[in-house]
Amino acid sequence: MSAKSLRSQEWFGRKGKDGFIYRAWMKNQGIPDYEFKGKPIIGICNTWSELTPCNGHFRELAESVKRGVLEAGGYPVEFPVMSLGETLMKPTAMLFRNLASMDVEESIRANPIDGVVLLCGCDKTTPSLVMGACSVDLPTLVVSGGPMLTGKYNGRDIGTSDVWRFSEDVRTGIMTEEELNLAEAGLCRSQGHCAVMGTASSMACMVESLGLTLPGNAAIPAADANRKVLAQLSGRRIVEMVNDGLTLSSVLTRQAFENSIKVNAAIGGSTNFVIHLLAIAGRIGVPLTVDDFDVLSRDIPLVANLQPSGNYFMEDLYYAGGLPAVMNAIDKHLHKDCITVNGRTVGDNIAGKVSLNRSVISDLDQPFNEISGVVVLKGNLCEAGGVLKPSAASVRLMQHTGKAVVFEDIEDYKRKIDDPDLDVDENSVLVLKHVGPKGYPGMPEVGNMGLPRKLLAKGITDMVRISDGRMSGTGFGTVVLHVSPEAADGGTIALVQDGDLIRLDVAGRRLDLLVDAVELEKRRASHIHATNAFTRGYAKLYVDHVEQAHLGTDFDFLKGGSGSTVSRDSH
Repeated sequence: MSAKSLRSQEWFGRKGKDGFIYRAWMKNQGIPDYEFKGKPIIGICNTWSELTPCNGHFRELAESVKRGVLEAGGYPVEFPVMSLGETLMKPTAMLFRNLASMDVEESIRANPIDGVVLLCGCDKTTPSLVMGACSVDLPTLVVSGGPMLTGKYNGRDIGTSDVWRFSEDVRTGIMTEEELNLAEAGLCRSQGHCAVMGTASSMACMVESLGLTLPGNAAIPAADANRKVLAQLSGRRIVEMVNDGLTLSSVLTRQAFENSIKVNAAIGGSTNFVIHLLAIAGRIGVPLTVDDFDVLSRDIPLVANLQPSGNYFMEDLYYAGGLPAVMNAIDKHLHKDCITVNGRTVGDNIAGKVSLNRSVISDLDQPFNEISGVVVLKGNLCEAGGVLKPSAASVRLMQHTGKAVVFEDIEDYKRKIDDPDLDVDENSVLVLKHVGPKGYPGMPEVGNMGLPRKLLAKGITDMVRISDGRMSGTGFGTVVLHVSPEAADGGTIALVQDGDLIRLDVAGRRLDLLVDAVELEKRRASHIHATNAFTRGYAKLYVDHVEQAHLGTDFDFLKGGSGSTVSRDSH
């Protein structure tokens, strides 16, 4: 690419007062004048934060990217954006995904950047960065932070999915608080995000399967030296992408999205994948609906044996060949001619990448589970859709009718769930309302409700649970999530009462409240609709403009993009 066609030259190639200002203040960092003479300027978008432990090693990772950029003849400029720490942020990191995406979009557009490397790891940092970058559409490449090493406790491997098991064991007295503290000390043994196929790992697989990373990005552990090698190679490659004019919209085709949905099925990826991929598609302008996830994943079995749907961990996936081996195992289902950020096709990238451990990565002929993917349910209880992850659910509950035990909000759930007088048995259906995008706000990961203590004491380990919220990708159980419209937006879930019969029919893709239409209309007529309790700030903006789960919970005014052109100067 010629210097004249570089976007950064609109700043640094200027004459007179404006060029003087743009260059002079950059030079206070000790940058020689020749660095401004037509070199591609590469932005390194960094979500490092000590409040986002999963991304705590990103300063070091950024240095590796910089080395690659410099080797390839570019000039790296690192800049911070809002970082979303899943484990610490209240009321939920999801509330701030759209805000972070706006930060990313405007930071990229407003600055003299020709190409971007996105450094992301923790759950929401990946979709928010990709969403923001899509709305600008420059040459862009993703480097994930990588999973942490497998946890250890009492002589066995553990991961984030065990948090939910340990919690129930403590509630029933099987595990002591002292034992829980020992497990806590052994869970997070290194830098990196969750070691299981939770949302962070699913997001890393998402961007690799979309073609937005170099091959192998998803599974390399954060503590492995090869993570830095990949970062350096990514720095080299982004300069080449700028020279070639390879933008996000060139990679993110409808076929790339279809590949990603199929790969998510094969790995038993998080249900959060649905919401984030829909939002990314909306930003880049690719038609995608919630129904596509059911249709495209229906014939894809589970070939990656990873928690919470299987037995192993991300570290094991890396040793077994990583995501390229998974994609090779299902290659007949993929669009192999899709171009990726390394300039090669999907078919080129996965050719010959066979499984090195059949216990971790199987094939289509002998999968770990014939049932996989994401089931999209419809019915009068989820008119626009609800999702369920069958590989993490109980077969016996896939066809189930039971009486509703209703919790009006999360506080109601916490008050009642361990009440010995709660009218509930193992056949009941737990229903949690007002935890959707508008109702919480932010749609928290509380959908995999802990079971009533009195049922845990009887040995019950799973029940049908329904909510308009989400659950962690590390969670499991027969859990219906993302019920849309949500209770706070007038969905039928708001009308469910204790004792109502609910029928779940996974095979038939149905979720129905067995209450006649006349009665439902009476309830709807007398129902008091929720109003936005927030009068100022970002929470008000969020509740006023967030779309429902089946649309990806992006803001209604953020669909599409504004491109990279900025026509006016700052002085």
